Amino acid sequence: MSNHYWQGDLIQLRAIEDQDLTFFESLDDDVNRNMDMLHFPRTKQQIISWFEGQRQRMLGDAFRLVAVNKDDVVVGTIDTFDCNRRHGTFKYGILISEAYRRLGYAQEMIRMVLLYYFYELGYQKVTPHIYSFNTASIKLHERMGFVKEGQLRNMLYTNGQHHDEIYYGMTKEEYIARYGGYGDLN
Repeated sequence: MSNHYWQGDLIQLRAIEDQDLTFFESLDDDVNRNMDMLHFPRTKQQIISWFEGQRQRMLGDAFRLVAVNKDDVVVGTIDTFDCNRRHGTFKYGILISEAYRRLGYAQEMIRMVLLYYFYELGYQKVTPHIYSFNTASIKLHERMGFVKEGQLRNMLYTNGQHHDEIYYGMTKEEYIARYGGYGDLN
């Protein structure tokens, strides 16, 4: 990884821009199901309203960033939420377009955000949750050294079935042990 928080070897993380509306409009049902849930069809104005809300979203330390590759193509997005500075914990959600999966983008996005939260904002732990049907994300987080901390049964209903929510965690110390400290970015 490069020695800048928002510029990696594969991608750059940046704020949402007007032209990114096309990316968010292109997300299909499977992607939306992984992020949250399927919604009723929305009008163009409803999509624009949601998009504007995402552009303005900065609640405390929570944000949404867009990942662009070396060809300046949007490949995904990452957002943080449930940020609690007092306890030093936060969560994130990540989305990679199908055409750009398994190319290392997700791992780099996660590492960049963890580095920033651990070394600039003073957080000490991240706890993402993953739906049990999202095996690719489960494998990614386990490869990255996240620890499975729990599983809540039947927490999400989609596509005619209930699914579990699996919680993973990584502390700052675990991050440093696996990836090195701030000075070890290169």
